[in-house]
Amino acid sequence: MAMLIETEILQESYAELFEIVDEETLCQIYEIYRGRQISFPMRLYDRQRVAQRIKSEYDGHNLAALTKKYDYSQRWIRKILQD
Repeated sequence: MAMLIETEILQESYAELFEIVDEETLCQIYEIYRGRQISFPMRLYDRQRVAQRIKSEYDGHNLAALTKKYDYSQRWIRKILQD
């Protein structure tokens, strides 16, 4: 869909998106998601997939690095490693 975006009259949510994506991407987002309520999780990564990854990457000494890398608490990571 070829659309010329008139930025001064955009809905607030689309205006915010337009600040971080180009016009073509905004049009694609509009076409795919218009009319939907979208909620983004607080965490970027899926909890179960992170747990699997942590189990494979843990070397016995890198708990702090994994905590920082995946943004989960050391307590949660320890629990994953114990299970």
